[in-house]
Amino acid sequence: MFFALGVFGQGVGSDRAGAGMADAASVRMQALNERIYKYYYDHASGLFTETNNKDADEKPNSYLWPLCALLQAANEMEVLQPRGRYMEPVMAAIDKYYSLKGGIAGYDSYVVKQGGGDRFYDDNQWIGLAYIDGYDRTKKKVFLRKAVEIYRFMMSGFDTVTGGGLYWKEGDHSTKNTCSNGPGVLLALKLYKATKERSYLDTALVLYDWTNKWLQGPDGTYYDNIKTKDRKIAKRLYTYNTGTMLQANVILFTITGEKKYLAEAQRQAAASLDEFFRGGRFPDNYWFNAVLMRGYQDLYRVDGNKVYLRAFMSDVDGIYKTEMNEQGLAGPRPVKKLLDQAGLLEILARLAWLQKEGF
Repeated sequence: MFFALGVFGQGVGSDRAGAGMADAASVRMQALNERIYKYYYDHASGLFTETNNKDADEKPNSYLWPLCALLQAANEMEVLQPRGRYMEPVMAAIDKYYSLKGGIAGYDSYVVKQGGGDRFYDDNQWIGLAYIDGYDRTKKKVFLRKAVEIYRFMMSGFDTVTGGGLYWKEGDHSTKNTCSNGPGVLLALKLYKATKERSYLDTALVLYDWTNKWLQGPDGTYYDNIKTKDRKIAKRLYTYNTGTMLQANVILFTITGEKKYLAEAQRQAAASLDEFFRGGRFPDNYWFNAVLMRGYQDLYRVDGNKVYLRAFMSDVDGIYKTEMNEQGLAGPRPVKKLLDQAGLLEILARLAWLQKEGF
């Protein structure tokens, strides 16, 4: 396994890796956040664009997905800077996607006043996770209320076809995906920690068991989905699918004290690094990788193993060396997506956190 040298240290194997890292990460984080608001944000409408090439975008404003990523990144910036107000403009934009369909509140995939769109369970869950993290940090009841509302929406996507599990998209019963069940486990676990209501933990365990039964590969990484018609498994592997379940195992360990969950998280971390980290780099969807990093960060808090987070230091060095344009925007392709900026922003905020915690 190769680890690149660069801004963030002396190689992943060194105990000095990360010296000066937080300063670089913090400066890069602030600069990238400013560029996001320069190139993607419309102050008049309070909305964002999908890419930095507005004339070529399919629609005048961003779909919901990049805002899910940006909301979590904003929360991580407020972890570092508690007086910051990074979440407010993103929350205001997301509110424009809010809808009531069938009497159930949730967020459309596109701006409601511009026609709206489908409602995806995972998009809603990512928002719910950012809100419950915000509640854990601030104890503001608005965050808890929003997270509970999203939990109710997500559970409208549950049934016993294939023995349980959550669908991916409202009204589409063709697949049940790790990307809707993994964050479902996490949202339920975090709501349990916030409220101590046993029903949330029960839900989390039901979803956890179902996802492991149908979608976990033999090495501990996770497949993409199961088709409900014939139970065929789509075996594509993405970093974020393993990331959610890895993080879920860490949280289950902290809740129950059962070492089997910690052992499973450590197994999944090792398998994911082996599968996804090649030549000093993770795959090119930064936001998928940021979700994996959440699991690594939570695991580090428990077992102190630095190797997985050092891999992200190497990856970020590679991004800044080869994938930045003249505007200071990131992405593996010429058109720079808001989703990529948001994913990288979260990674940078988490890297800056490391030094603050004495990494």
